[in-house]
Amino acid sequence: MSEASHNGTEKAIVFENVSLRFDEQVVLDGLSFELEHGATKVLLGVAGSGKTTILKLTLGLLRPDSGRIFVLGHEVTVMRERDLFELRRRIGMVFQESALFDSLSVEGNVAYRLFEEKVPEPEIQSRVLEALRFVELEHTIDLFPAELSGGMKRRVAIARTIVSRPEVLLYDSPTAGLDPVTSTTIIELLVKQRDIYKTSALLVTHRLQDAFTMATHYFNSEKNKMLPVPPGWNWDSRTTFMVLKDGGKIFEGDAAEIANSDSGYIREYLTL
Repeated sequence: MSEASHNGTEKAIVFENVSLRFDEQVVLDGLSFELEHGATKVLLGVAGSGKTTILKLTLGLLRPDSGRIFVLGHEVTVMRERDLFELRRRIGMVFQESALFDSLSVEGNVAYRLFEEKVPEPEIQSRVLEALRFVELEHTIDLFPAELSGGMKRRVAIARTIVSRPEVLLYDSPTAGLDPVTSTTIIELLVKQRDIYKTSALLVTHRLQDAFTMATHYFNSEKNKMLPVPPGWNWDSRTTFMVLKDGGKIFEGDAAEIANSDSGYIREYLTL
């Protein structure tokens, strides 16, 4: 695999001046950003602003027209497919639609990737249970996707993703189509993953409430739940925001900075 020669080795993800167009449509135009290890970056922007494209570029499913992309120290923009396949084992992806196998039980869905990787069966069983306990769904282990609610399917999808212990997580609108209460349950799992396992993550979302909840809450292990950060508590959520527009980045910063932005576009976006 191609190794990054500079700061690409020190960050979880690095985009350097990345441009991509589909036919005449410019999707990304010289985009640069970095994701620190253990941090979460929330990608915001109207439909078609390139958010999901960034996830596909990170996985090496798309190649940019120009620029360089580093993931976990490897330059994915020059890697062969065989090497990309190995790197993807270290990356987890949670899709908007859950994408579960209808013919497999919850246990089979969560275990699928471990069987592919030829993990010993006793270890598979213990890791599947661990992942289902993490999303508080161990009681569904013998059920099938058709027997689950939309929110439960999304939680099983998260369990399936984290069971392989990825170093980077990519979330593509994980709360889309869910009611506010269920959405909060999903966001609590993302906060739990961030704070307990320190997993680096890119989160695409259309729900600003989800993004601000992540940035202003922490997971309390003793109480086993997500809690708001107390006023005056010197705590870094390691969650930042990036707003995309017309193929470029028009904002990058923390929750306080985006809330206090004097950009008319961002202020209008925040009130949508």
